[in-house]
Amino acid sequence: MASHKGMTYKRAGVDVAEADRLVRHIRSLALKTPRAGLLAGVGGFSGLFDLKSRKLRHPVLVASTDGVGTKLKIAFMMNVHHTVGIDLVAMGVNDILTQGAEPLFFLDYFATGRLRPRTALQVIRGVAEGCRRAGCTLIGGETAEMPSFYADGEYDLAGFVVGAMEKERIFDPRSIVPGDLLIGLPSSGLHSNGYSLARKALLEMKGFKLGRRIAELGRTLGEELLEPTRIYSNVVRRLLQAVRVKGMAHITGGGIPGNLPRILPNGREACVRRGSWPVPPVFELIRRSGGLSQAEMDRTFNNGLGMILVVGKREMNRLERTLKKMGERYFLIGEIRRGRRRVRFVS
Repeated sequence: MASHKGMTYKRAGVDVAEADRLVRHIRSLALKTPRAGLLAGVGGFSGLFDLKSRKLRHPVLVASTDGVGTKLKIAFMMNVHHTVGIDLVAMGVNDILTQGAEPLFFLDYFATGRLRPRTALQVIRGVAEGCRRAGCTLIGGETAEMPSFYADGEYDLAGFVVGAMEKERIFDPRSIVPGDLLIGLPSSGLHSNGYSLARKALLEMKGFKLGRRIAELGRTLGEELLEPTRIYSNVVRRLLQAVRVKGMAHITGGGIPGNLPRILPNGREACVRRGSWPVPPVFELIRRSGGLSQAEMDRTFNNGLGMILVVGKREMNRLERTLKKMGERYFLIGEIRRGRRRVRFVS
């Protein structure tokens, strides 16, 4: 019978000392994402945040959780890990922005089979950068080393964001009426959705290599696919201060048809004009490579719009002035009409 004398947690595949060293590095990164209200952050059993610091009369907490999905496969293939942390923050933060909430703090969960400190640190650096862009603090997280659970060199990510807002500022879908306008804010690319289909079309069916420079993209395919998800905190915050916004939709998995109806009341349809915004070339490359229908593209990808806002016609001049002052691109992509709650594309 084999002897287990001298067995340790490290020999079983979990290096606690290495994890402790990583936490010390993460703490230094978290300290670079300060925010008023932070009482205790990375290093303890939990994070503490003083909600009174926001000086809200009737505060409502707004929370969301998400991951990065199979975009991680591209990071593994390229051995580039400093951008997916930004994606992680973006996916959760953009969701709570659609309520009009201000992101306060973020927690991450990093799980892998064998802890590679250099890789993990790159990922968390991206998380910290995402928090900086979003204006929230990295208040805590968890690093899990689980031998044989994940393939060698792979990991998974999850993120959790909490924000706050005044109760009276919660959007009322009933305020959306026929004649209201749809304003699209451009995405930075695929963001973090549709990568299973994108990889199938580009890498398997077309046979592209990630290191190949694609003329129409102006860079390598890998660089394009790892472009971080855009974080809309700054533009949304400024707009909400200047304009009466009636609703916002984060265009993620499901595309425009799957996300825009979520903010509409019954009896309202969103009429979206094709050709009213420029579609980045990566989407056409995917469509052509996979022989995909327009309907499949619509329900899988954001097709160039990461956030859609609903505003009344009287707000349009103020919205345009605000966005132009910020140097932000935007597109008038359609309007609200009477009808079944859905998206209808028109030419």
